[in-house]
Amino acid sequence: MLLPKRVKYRKLQRGRMKGKATRGATVAFGDFGLKALQPGWITQRQIEAARVALTRLMKREGKVWIRIFPDKSVTKKPAETRMGSGKGPPEFWVAVVKPGTILFELGGVKKDLAEEAMDIARRKLPVKAKMVTRIGYDGG
Repeated sequence: MLLPKRVKYRKLQRGRMKGKATRGATVAFGDFGLKALQPGWITQRQIEAARVALTRLMKREGKVWIRIFPDKSVTKKPAETRMGSGKGPPEFWVAVVKPGTILFELGGVKKDLAEEAMDIARRKLPVKAKMVTRIGYDGG
């Protein structure tokens, strides 16, 4: 599972996902990318499930890049706890995703295999996404 080795603050505020992604919004490493179309939180389990789905379908062919990392802790209070008494302990980690963020990239595979793999990975994620190709990709 992906999670940070250490963080400055254990408990973070919820924050906002306003606006479009400016960083990490272009395909940089591979030929194909999975681009988020709506904002959301993606947990470390969802990232891992999508990665496993991609690599299984590709059968050790090509390379997968994970472009997001879960570095935000989400806290929860125990069930049936009275109000007050502070914030709950960190439960899991999420990656904050804005529209336009590239989530995964693929390289070294044919376009039809990449489309099929990205489609399966897309179903594992809680945000709508689409497959995009690198600028200057000629189809070879």
